[in-house]
Amino acid sequence: MTSDPTAVNSCNLLLAGGGHAHVAVLADWIRRGPPPSVRTVLLTPERHLRYSGMVPGWLAGQHGRDEGLVDCAALAARAGVEWVQGRCVAFDPVGRSVTTDSGKSIAFDCASLDTGGVGRGAALLGDDPRLLDVRPIDAFAERIAAMPAPARVVVAGGGAGGVELAFALRNLAGADPRPEVVLVTGADGLLPGFAEAVRSRVATALIRQGIALHLAEARFVQGAITAGEAALEPADLVIAATGSAAPAWVRESGLAVDAQGFALVDAQQRSLSHPHIFAAGDVAARSDRALAHSGVHAVKAGPVLATNLRSVLAGEAPQHSYRPRRHSLYLINTGDGSAIASFGPLAAEGRWVLALKHRIDKGWIATYAALAGA
Repeated sequence: MTSDPTAVNSCNLLLAGGGHAHVAVLADWIRRGPPPSVRTVLLTPERHLRYSGMVPGWLAGQHGRDEGLVDCAALAARAGVEWVQGRCVAFDPVGRSVTTDSGKSIAFDCASLDTGGVGRGAALLGDDPRLLDVRPIDAFAERIAAMPAPARVVVAGGGAGGVELAFALRNLAGADPRPEVVLVTGADGLLPGFAEAVRSRVATALIRQGIALHLAEARFVQGAITAGEAALEPADLVIAATGSAAPAWVRESGLAVDAQGFALVDAQQRSLSHPHIFAAGDVAARSDRALAHSGVHAVKAGPVLATNLRSVLAGEAPQHSYRPRRHSLYLINTGDGSAIASFGPLAAEGRWVLALKHRIDKGWIATYAALAGA
């Protein structure tokens, strides 16, 4: 990296973002060797990827704060990829360049986007000093770690992420007494898209742990947090687990986007409008099917993305498609030493489910740690 923040670098392939799919690309470069005669640059704002699936377990004291980190810079070094620290703020697919938050411009021949989405808590709930968005996950973890244990927390968001955080904060490690927690799901209710058997088990666990549930929209009204007509004050902390919004620069770039501004890609993760651009993870949306913004899909799409990037860099058409399974396995940590499994219409619960979750999560992290240190 040059010391001049406005200097122009160039590369054959730009990997913008260090998400789940791009760490799979780095792993492929390590295992199979990088594509011949290709210079690759990885642009990420942080050295590490924090695996969000392990954050609730950390909050509940089940493992350390930094156990869920993947060292992207070390992976890049092993893969023969240059790591540039920075965040994408402008993207030009026609001029084939990206501008970073430091003013650096990086030119490329081919680019892949895996920057993740951005938080939308303030847009949905309103602004308030107590509001903490889950995205970006690193800032969330840093702020939670720095603050004293809250007495009363409101979690806005009824998806799996919001549910896990509600359980985790109810069982917050080191807190005495444990925080009171209120979960506000929004109009879609508790765990939309999940089977009734899963929702029933989660609802029972919420009652068992004394977590209040409101099936309404959370809003700040005249400085007070509410759920529909119900007042939820006092609240020391309001967490927005309300899903991902697309970064503004994606729509501004001229890439084909969906109605929400996410980069539209085909089954090969290739942009519909610019065939030299690929995208995966929360920054992208499939044009051929509805696909939830979930780490499960980003992880599975990664190896497909790696193979297709190799093809394009060799002057060939991408041939491989990411075909999601009909059902995905979700393991919801209830924070009290147990977990709830969801697989299509099936549900299960117990300490063995949590042990399975820990084994899968830590195994995924260990795989990349071994590659980074090999």
